Amino acid sequence: MGFVITMAFITHCCKKRWLDRALRQLCVLVFMLVAGVCQAQIATEISQYQVERAEDEILVSAQVAFELPSAVEEALLKGIPMSFVTEASVLRERWYWYDKKLASVQRNMRLAYQPLTRRWRLNVSAGLGREVSVGLALNPSFDTLEDALSAIKRISRWKIVDAADLEGGVKYKVNFSFKLDLSQLPRPFQIGALGQSDWDLVAATSTTLTIAPAK
Repeated sequence: MGFVITMAFITHCCKKRWLDRALRQLCVLVFMLVAGVCQAQIATEISQYQVERAEDEILVSAQVAFELPSAVEEALLKGIPMSFVTEASVLRERWYWYDKKLASVQRNMRLAYQPLTRRWRLNVSAGLGREVSVGLALNPSFDTLEDALSAIKRISRWKIVDAADLEGGVKYKVNFSFKLDLSQLPRPFQIGALGQSDWDLVAATSTTLTIAPAK
C-alpha cells in the first residue's frame, strides 16, 4: 500500500511541475505576441505635425519616423523601386452630415538604387503613378540610403491649398497620411508582400485649422 501512495505522490508532483512549466511558456509566448503587436503599431509614427498659413497659402510640415524593414531594403538593393506616398486633405466640419472635402493633394516619392553609380535616386512628384503634374518633379541623388530616407521622412512647408479657398472663422480638419504604396510594386512583389507586416509602413494624423476672418 505504501508503494501505491508513493507513486501517486510522484505522479502528482510531475503533473504540477509540467503544468507550471507550460504556464510559464504560455506567459512568455503571450508577452512576445503583445510586444510584437505594440512594435508593429509604433513602427511608423508622424511627429512635429504642423499646419500653418504663410501669406496666401496653407502649408503642412511633418516628420515621419520609421525603420526600413530588411525585406524592403533587400528588394531595393535588387533594383526594385519603392514608392512612398504622402497625402493631405482639408475638410470642412459639418455637424449635420459628413465632413466636406475641400482639397486633397498627394506627393509620390519613388526611391531606387543605381548599382552602377552606387547612388540612391529619389523622384519626387505630385500625384500617383501616371497621374503626375508636369513641372512638379524633383530628382535628387544621395550617396547613402540613410540620406535618401531622411529626405523621405521630412515634409517641409508643403502647400496643400490656397487660403483664399477657405472661409474665415470656420473650423477645418487637416488630415495627413504616409504609406509605402504596395500597388506600385511589380505584381509578384505585390502578391508576396500581401499580409506581410514587414511591408506595412502606414501612419496618419490630423489637426484642426481656423482661418482668421477677413478684417
